[in-house]
Amino acid sequence: MAVNLRTPLEVFSVFKLTTRERWDIGTPLVIATLSVIGVAFIYSAQYSVAASSWKMQIVWLVAGILIYVATSLVDYRFWLRVIHWFYGGCILLLLLVLFFGVERYGAQRWLSLGGFSLQPSEPAKAAVLLVAATILMREKVGTVAQSLGVLGKLALAVGIPMVLILLQPDLKSVIVLPPMVFSMLYVSRLSTRFFVGALAAFMVVMGTVAWDASRYIKFMEENDYSYVRDRGKYEPHSWVPFKDYQRNRIISFTNPDKIDPMGISWNQRQSLISVGSGGLLGKGWTEGTQAQLGYLPRAVAHNDFIFSVIAEEKGLLGSLTVLSLFGLMLFNGIRIAGLARDRFGTLIALGVTVLFSVHVFVNIAMTIGLVPITGIPLPFISYGGSFLLSCCLLQGLVQSVYRFRKDFT
Repeated sequence: MAVNLRTPLEVFSVFKLTTRERWDIGTPLVIATLSVIGVAFIYSAQYSVAASSWKMQIVWLVAGILIYVATSLVDYRFWLRVIHWFYGGCILLLLLVLFFGVERYGAQRWLSLGGFSLQPSEPAKAAVLLVAATILMREKVGTVAQSLGVLGKLALAVGIPMVLILLQPDLKSVIVLPPMVFSMLYVSRLSTRFFVGALAAFMVVMGTVAWDASRYIKFMEENDYSYVRDRGKYEPHSWVPFKDYQRNRIISFTNPDKIDPMGISWNQRQSLISVGSGGLLGKGWTEGTQAQLGYLPRAVAHNDFIFSVIAEEKGLLGSLTVLSLFGLMLFNGIRIAGLARDRFGTLIALGVTVLFSVHVFVNIAMTIGLVPITGIPLPFISYGGSFLLSCCLLQGLVQSVYRFRKDFT
């Protein structure tokens, strides 16, 4: 079925709402609830130090609402015309951050723009999603042999931003992209042999990481180095593009007794205590001792480990409430992907849903010790301007798919 791309004038006639452009109310209600929970527990996580991060989160939330509504009102097929500009702009920002970025915690991931900072890896996620959907919509895929050209284009389009993000370094923003792209390839009916080969390649990569970690341990012990004080000593001796602090996170997960529990594995240990001490109903809002007394470090309690704060203060019921809200949002994303009337809409809705699924799973699994610490934030709840705006943009795209799903000629 041919897709009618609107002219720019038609695209931005946002107040011309027809019966075919209905709103899906479920997801916005879930997003609003999660955002309110986020502001409340950002406030709680920093209650003892009277920080104002929660106020800034409200500012970002207002901006995010505007982005969400604006993106929802524009026909998602409009991005087929402008994706090369959006993608190019994101690549430019990723290059700028490598040369002019602000360094924090040993990483150069932020661009200072007046009174606020932008993390270019966040809009880059949307750019990767849209460019991958565009390529897969315009090209036919089938067997691996038939799809080599498409896979080559896709690998180049996805690989460039991934490499630039890794150079910052920002591994957490990279690991969420492959599952998203592979899910889009799966619904594009690519040959099963491709996924078998991809799985084999993944196992080789994981084996290489494990081998490198064992060499790292041997190197540190033979030279009597400290994992905390002597970070960076091993990096020149390895061709695996990891930083030593990233290796420390892997080792603290697989062999916590090997790493100083007061150093590398401290955050995860305190997170486990927070989650475990919440009980059924929790200790009460602003009453969680782990965050209030600083055992769960205040630098991470309101962002990466905010689920631990929720679990301690609202217990199992509060945790299940948050999980249920995310479940509703993700289920609705899959439903909208199924309702889409063209491949582009399906790929967008599915890609966004898988991306959010990875964020939710890895963040919560990290706080309860199921995966190594990665620093992946929790959508709409963790503190962070660039991340919140990116989440609103992505969910706005899904809403647009729903609203314009029947607008074909």
